[in-house]
Amino acid sequence: MGDDNSRLIKEEQERNKMLEKALEEAEHANMAKTAFLSNMSHEIRTPMNAIIGLYNIALKNPDLPDETREILNKIGASANHLLSLINDILDMSRIESGKVTIKRQDFSFGDMVEQINTMVESQCVDKGLEFVCHIKGHVDDYYIGDEMKLKQALINILGNAVKFTDAPGTVFFLVEEESRNKKNANVRFTIKDTGIGMDADYLPKVFEPFSQEVEGASNKFGSTGLGMAITKKIVEMMNGTIEVESTKNVGTTFTAVIPLGISEEHGSGDEFDPGKIKTLILDDDVTACEHAQLVLGRIGIAADFCLSGKEALSMIEKSKARQEPYQLFLVDWRMPEMDGIQVTRSLREEYKDEDTTVILTTYNWDEILDEALKAGVDAFLAKPLFAGSIRKEIKEIITDKRKRYREAAKVALKGRKVLIAEDMDINALIMKQMLKMREIEADHASDGLEAIKLFEQSPVGGYDAILMDIRMPKCDGLKATERIRKLDRDDAKTVPIIALSANAFDEDVELSLKAGLNAHLSKPVEPDALFGTLEKFIK
Repeated sequence: MGDDNSRLIKEEQERNKMLEKALEEAEHANMAKTAFLSNMSHEIRTPMNAIIGLYNIALKNPDLPDETREILNKIGASANHLLSLINDILDMSRIESGKVTIKRQDFSFGDMVEQINTMVESQCVDKGLEFVCHIKGHVDDYYIGDEMKLKQALINILGNAVKFTDAPGTVFFLVEEESRNKKNANVRFTIKDTGIGMDADYLPKVFEPFSQEVEGASNKFGSTGLGMAITKKIVEMMNGTIEVESTKNVGTTFTAVIPLGISEEHGSGDEFDPGKIKTLILDDDVTACEHAQLVLGRIGIAADFCLSGKEALSMIEKSKARQEPYQLFLVDWRMPEMDGIQVTRSLREEYKDEDTTVILTTYNWDEILDEALKAGVDAFLAKPLFAGSIRKEIKEIITDKRKRYREAAKVALKGRKVLIAEDMDINALIMKQMLKMREIEADHASDGLEAIKLFEQSPVGGYDAILMDIRMPKCDGLKATERIRKLDRDDAKTVPIIALSANAFDEDVELSLKAGLNAHLSKPVEPDALFGTLEKFIK
């Protein structure tokens, strides 16, 4: 009996050793795969940065012949398609290898939807499509979840809707809470389009990798065939569900239900009296009016609404006759007969002496910013409206601290001075040329040690920001940032340091932030992303 026990114990020990060895080998394999993916990302993105950077710079030349401009646009489109394919392959590989984790952090739901809408509405305008986003019923200003992953999934679906819809068509985005308990809310996202649709027998394959119903879709629509597979995996990792319905030549509807945590850290502690603000909402979409009325009601503002400019002017005249003039107007930009800017001009004629505020509501106001400000618009709010953003805006109005508009930030970049730390001369040249677009001066350091030296030798406040490459000889960007932050000078801890890196994984971003960098931009860097980040962090 003793011999049998000894034999069993020995066999168990050998099995444990084999399991430990197998686990160790699996961990080494995962580490090797992660290192390979990271190196692959860096090595591919580095030349892509040069291609896309030079393409963007070349397009800024106003004297380009039309034929050359057309060729450059084709180069840019091909480069961006290749980059999207690289991103999708890397995302898929990381998900399959278990390297992607879902975070649970407080995030502004309104800000996230605003960012999505700005991007999608711009794409729709370019294609001649109508974009409509509605918030149905109550949604919180803040939730707990993984904002970046949720945004990626929604942009993938909305991007597909835009891609497979021809003008004149519509992309519709509906957000609503399906149910909630004390800890979680199930938020339903419905994306509907009037595009080419899909056959019923193809629908079960829509979430499979590299699956495309239309032969040659990669060339015709710029599709990689991985977007929806990645989206489904992200949704499932968030414990959500996603379904699709479609009819050929009629359109497609994707419905995703995502559980998000209830945030209890963001209350309404504002010190102003919203009940005294007489408000009029103007929008030709009755659903948008009702939603805005609901959101304003949540912060204590009772608002009237109307559906046309003529009706608004009539209501304004009556309110003035009753000595109860409106103090705040929320005016939609895109309306038939009289658009928001035309209405604003009429409002300013009616309210020459009164302290009246006009806020233009739209998905993206870049193209009409100057015209709107000249017409008398005081501020802008992104549709759909959220109580948090409305509350913040009104508080700023009451305390007479007007919101700084994007154009004001753009002007502020002129004459600023930036330090570029980059070991590749071609990338440094591209970055300098890009900064020149906005008349920003730049010095160049070829490695981390030189960047530290140049910063130390500069006067306090001499550099408004540092653009820091991460992989550099002698001293990498993370170590250089840590050393700069420890310098004994007033601006060492406050100067914005922005990572420009071909490493695009979540852990790379986290390492950048831990080292003291303010933001992490992945190469290839688009001009809008670069300037937007500088505008955000430069004081």
